[in-house]
Amino acid sequence: MLALVLVLMSAGLAHAGPTMLVYGDSLSAAYGIAQKEGWVTLLEQRLRQKHFDYTVVNASISGETSSGGASRIAATLARHRPRIVILVLGSNDGLRGLPVAQMRDNLAVIIRAAQKAGARVLLVGMKMPPNYGPQYTREFEQAYAALAKRHKTAFVPFLLEGIDGKRDSFLDDNLHPTTRVQPLILENVWAGLAPLLK
Repeated sequence: MLALVLVLMSAGLAHAGPTMLVYGDSLSAAYGIAQKEGWVTLLEQRLRQKHFDYTVVNASISGETSSGGASRIAATLARHRPRIVILVLGSNDGLRGLPVAQMRDNLAVIIRAAQKAGARVLLVGMKMPPNYGPQYTREFEQAYAALAKRHKTAFVPFLLEGIDGKRDSFLDDNLHPTTRVQPLILENVWAGLAPLLK
């Protein structure tokens, strides 16, 4: 009987798929909408439909900054041992007007830690509204492209491509996307993720 249990346990362990870690802030944590309607849940569904045997772990925290992400990445990697990390941080740095160099350094810490742990990284960029001034918005956007190039990660230039600037795409706070546009966000992420799955 014990032998049968051990065989079943080992079979279950063998079937468990690799982990995909989504590491972001409220834009990935389905803030203001039902979890089942967020783009990360839609990603899980897409992976199953396409027969990719990944376990998706959403370690996103509303309000998270790049500094917070850098401080908890080691423990998160040790806990989940992901094969792929989707990194979607920086929005809250920008909204608080924090130095771009500081954000870039924090994101680099996360990328290096993930790569050292054997994970492939998809870096997803963000942009700031023009009212932050042309220099800040330009440097903020360029930081992501520079990081992706330097660390040779997969790259999506802008999480909200095709959505930003459309008032009816956002909740009343004008910051967080509605349920309706979550599939569009998934398509943006999928464009960068799909090549990593092959």
